[in-house]
Amino acid sequence: MLHYQIIPVTHYRQNCTLLWCDETQHAAVVDPGGNIDLIQQAIHERHLILEKILLTHGHLDHVGGVAALAAALNVPIEGPHVDDMYWINQLPLQAQMMGFSASQSFQPDLFFVDGDQVTFGNIQLQIRHCPGHTPGHIIFYHRESELALVGDVLFHGSIGRTDFPRGNYNDLVNSIRQKLWPLGDDVKFIPGHGPMSTFGDERKNNAFVADKKFG
Repeated sequence: MLHYQIIPVTHYRQNCTLLWCDETQHAAVVDPGGNIDLIQQAIHERHLILEKILLTHGHLDHVGGVAALAAALNVPIEGPHVDDMYWINQLPLQAQMMGFSASQSFQPDLFFVDGDQVTFGNIQLQIRHCPGHTPGHIIFYHRESELALVGDVLFHGSIGRTDFPRGNYNDLVNSIRQKLWPLGDDVKFIPGHGPMSTFGDERKNNAFVADKKFG
């Protein structure tokens, strides 16, 4: 069974998520943007074995702590899609521009494409490539739990920004409607920031992507 703990990190309060398999106690961390002491503390308190770091996209608040955490715990870095190396290569510049402490760029051990799967312990997550917020943004979906980790694609009542370099509003809306909605209205999702919601609630009430907006 999949369990999770949301760990807000950085002054952006980004939802880093610790995932673990209760049968093996093996874990993965999604989007460790910073405050790696808090992440390591959560891993230690639950007596987990961190197997890998998973990334939805390359923005600093999601990946700023990746290099340090990977080095500290000697684990591989997997994701996002290769198109987000544009952002990962600019991490030192992103940190300077956004008022973060210095952050190292890194080379992921594995990139994902649409339709891939990733495992840790006995847990298997499906990958969907969802460009728009960034060109290489992906989401993770656990079918058995009806849980998705969507990074900055979709929020409760909003959607990701597309005014950054290589953002694209039409791509983002298409990603949400074509890649997320088919997973089912009952799917709960952890966004990159803010509270959880369900795809069904957003289809009804999210002014940016509600079904009624598209007739």
